[in-house]
Amino acid sequence: MFGGKKKQEKTMAAEPTNNSNNVIGSGTTFTGALKAAGNVRFDGELDGSLECQSKIVLGAHAVVKGDLIAQNAEIEGKVKGTVQIAEVLILKASARIEGDIVTKKIIIESGAQFNGKCQMGEGAKKRNEPRKPQNEEISTPS
Repeated sequence: MFGGKKKQEKTMAAEPTNNSNNVIGSGTTFTGALKAAGNVRFDGELDGSLECQSKIVLGAHAVVKGDLIAQNAEIEGKVKGTVQIAEVLILKASARIEGDIVTKKIIIESGAQFNGKCQMGEGAKKRNEPRKPQNEEISTPS
C-alpha cells in the first residue's frame, strides 16, 4: 500500500520538467554548450551552442556565435551559426542572422536581416542529417 506511492514519487522526480524558465542576463558571457529542458531567455553573449526543448528568446543585445536548437524561438539579437527550430521561428526587426535556418514556420518582421539558406516546412531536414540517396531508375531510350 505505502510502497506503491513511493515508487510513483520516484518516477515523477526522475522525469525532466519543461516548465522551468531560465534567464541569462545582459552582461553575462558564456563559452560552451548550454542545454535546457525549459524556456530560455538569453540577453548575454554566448560562444557555443544553445539547445532547449522548449522556447528560446534572444534579447535585442544578445550575441550568439554558435548553433541554436529549440522547439520555438523569438530572436531580437545577433546569431552567427545554424538556427534549427522545430516549430515557429520569429525574427524581430532588430534580428541579425548569419547562417542557415531550418524551421517549420518563420515570421520575419520588417528590418530583420538574414544571410544564409533557409529550409522550411514539414520536410525540412536538419543541417547535419545526412541525405538519403534516392534509388531512382533512369530509363534510357532503346
